[in-house]
Amino acid sequence: MAASGPTSFASSRQSQRTRMQTPLNLCCGLLLAIAAAASAQTSVALTQSPSPAREQAPLDQIGAASSMNGAFAEGPTRVAPGAFRLESPRRRANQERPAPEAEPQADQGESPAPTRAEPEPNDTKLTEFQRFVLEASGQRPSLHGYDLFSARRYPPLTNVPVPVDYVIGPGDELLVQIWGAVDGELRPVVDRNGQIFLPRVGTFRVAGTRAADLESVLRQRVARVYKNFELSATLGALRSMQIFVVGQARRPGSYTVSSLSTLLSALFEVGGPAITGSLRGIQLRRNGTLVSTLDLYRFIADGDKTGDARLLPGDVIVIPPAGPRIALLGSTDQPGIYELASAQEPLSRVLAYAGNLRAMTSLHKVQLERVDSAERLRPRTIEERALDAAGLETPLRDGDIVTLFKIKPQFANAVTLRGNVAAPLRHAYRPEMRISDLIPEREALIQQDYFIRKNMLVQFESGTNISLDRAAGDVKNLLSEINWDYAVVERLDAAALRTVLLPFNLGRAVLARDPEHNLELKPGDVVTVFGVKDIPVPREKATRLVRVSGEVNVAGVYQIGPNETLRSALQRAGGLTPQAYLFGTVFTRESTRAMQRQSLNDAVLRLESTLARAANRSAANMATTNDNGSAQRLLAAQEQNRQTQLARLRNLEPSGRIALELVPSIDSIDKMPDLPLEDGDRIHVPVASGFVYTVGAVLNSNALLWRPGRTVNQYLLAAGLEPVADADNAFVFRADGSIVHHRDESWLSRSFESMELAQGDTIIVPEKLDLETPWSAFVRGLKDWTLVLSNFGLTAAAIHTLGR
Repeated sequence: MAASGPTSFASSRQSQRTRMQTPLNLCCGLLLAIAAAASAQTSVALTQSPSPAREQAPLDQIGAASSMNGAFAEGPTRVAPGAFRLESPRRRANQERPAPEAEPQADQGESPAPTRAEPEPNDTKLTEFQRFVLEASGQRPSLHGYDLFSARRYPPLTNVPVPVDYVIGPGDELLVQIWGAVDGELRPVVDRNGQIFLPRVGTFRVAGTRAADLESVLRQRVARVYKNFELSATLGALRSMQIFVVGQARRPGSYTVSSLSTLLSALFEVGGPAITGSLRGIQLRRNGTLVSTLDLYRFIADGDKTGDARLLPGDVIVIPPAGPRIALLGSTDQPGIYELASAQEPLSRVLAYAGNLRAMTSLHKVQLERVDSAERLRPRTIEERALDAAGLETPLRDGDIVTLFKIKPQFANAVTLRGNVAAPLRHAYRPEMRISDLIPEREALIQQDYFIRKNMLVQFESGTNISLDRAAGDVKNLLSEINWDYAVVERLDAAALRTVLLPFNLGRAVLARDPEHNLELKPGDVVTVFGVKDIPVPREKATRLVRVSGEVNVAGVYQIGPNETLRSALQRAGGLTPQAYLFGTVFTRESTRAMQRQSLNDAVLRLESTLARAANRSAANMATTNDNGSAQRLLAAQEQNRQTQLARLRNLEPSGRIALELVPSIDSIDKMPDLPLEDGDRIHVPVASGFVYTVGAVLNSNALLWRPGRTVNQYLLAAGLEPVADADNAFVFRADGSIVHHRDESWLSRSFESMELAQGDTIIVPEKLDLETPWSAFVRGLKDWTLVLSNFGLTAAAIHTLGR
């Protein structure tokens, strides 16, 4: 590279000649190259301070030798720093000619960047030992350490500080800056002879000089010619060099790497060993001599780079085949397959490769599966060791499979408390420990969720959305009530290997400290405390709430006793107001709501089945008609009507109302049924509405003014029936929740139409499911008979004749 300018000139001259050159032509070419080098060296521009004894010439006309002589002959007079630049002829030649595309010049500290070889396809395969471990254990352990080279690319050593022990060699570029009596900047490149050229100073050898000594060497050389100057020297673009990678590498071959590369960095650049290669004994050979051996396990575990030597051109990296391998499985952070440094290594050293033992690993047992290939019939054996001092020194050899086990999850002195308690957790067992020691006070049975829900009652609260329903829900659900009558101790019977339940009365154990129920505990016991939602308690012990609203003097939520009834609840609410309409009292119950929903679902299923059979019969009857188009349209209309009715039934939401079967003239609480109450019951006493309602297939579905003595028939006449109304299936939903159907009338009682209605009663008239009118049925029947007669070849005249 030192003669890049002349070489380019000579090559351009020689490219004009033919391949068959005579020795004379070769000599001429050599002379031309020498002349070009001499002329290039005289074109260096150097700045100097003006001299009174000599007229300053233009910069491009000053020769290197004369200008430097004048500088030191006339004294240290200076001009403004940086006014002139000293350029190397080689750098100028490199700037004038285009750089070759194949080998671009790198920046300071850079070399041609080798790219890491992509992993070979067989890197994803399993080794023979991996397949053996997979068959033996069902696990597929990875090879320890090989993921160090799993990245797809590793950058080469570029733009890094040059180490002080770096040895300068051919191809390195130097950055030399001179200031003082003379200012200049040079970028000489070490030629293949290890020399550089400085103007006026001449050619001298720098190859073999350490980077730390470069500045002093240059200073000594320049000081022979110049005085009163300062000098700084660093390295620019570094040389590249060729090395060889052989053996069990991912991609063996020849590589061009940076001159800063070491054995370890080169391994990263070339992709590292293949899965069949060793990580324990990678060799660096130079001129047939072993220079160093690198153990990557030490580097991975401790960062130890012992054996990592700097590379020189022509070095050979040898990756030998992998040595003995063992598998480490079970309770370890790094299960995998490990390579031994020698034929045998102690178990403790292999565990150190895997990060040593964890606290969860049992020290009492380790299983060792060993292979003896010399044994013909039974080549495999199993041995057991303890992880004590002797067991850790167990020698491992090629093919061994070591399995570590976890410690047992059993607690030696734990008693567990769970369920409806403040702190469900494990407690330390003490001798003669009892239930009262585990639950010393009532507060230990209040769950923490109670305080969280209690605190949230006033968070993000506007104060306007409080209702009786919400108040009742908060009172009921704020605290998870304890079942004081029943709790249980679960104990393991070690002799029979079964769980034994020991029930006890929680109230007597905790509150009364009754020795019969305050059981003595043992290590491993589990004490469970239940709530009333987990195991329902009798009615007299449960907290039951009812809501009373409407026309009562004190509406609200009341906690009822064991024998409280509807009458007593109304009386506790302060009795009735003068506007109360007892016949319209609405009494709802949650259990009744659930039963109504189930009954409604069953009724919808039965109705679906009935309508499906009716549709099939209609389709069979209409299949014999000639007018198939009309029949299909009629069937489609009927099916649509059926689906609409079923959809309405499915969307009905049961209210859970219980019919009280009152008389319309009831006016006293004492005449109300003495119905026992349940938790969640709701009692609402309305005011008299003064209306009767008609809904369904009626023309006027508005509320009709109630008149004493008016009957169902009169209200239906006032409301009017639609053509699709099914009057035979009409019914009345009375204000007390009872229902009177049209078909309930008998010859001993008054008819349905003549029944007198009370305030709040509702008449419901359903629609017919079959939309076919009598006239359409007659026309369809007439068509069917005409078809029958025509099929038999009979006419009306023939029938008349036969009739006579």
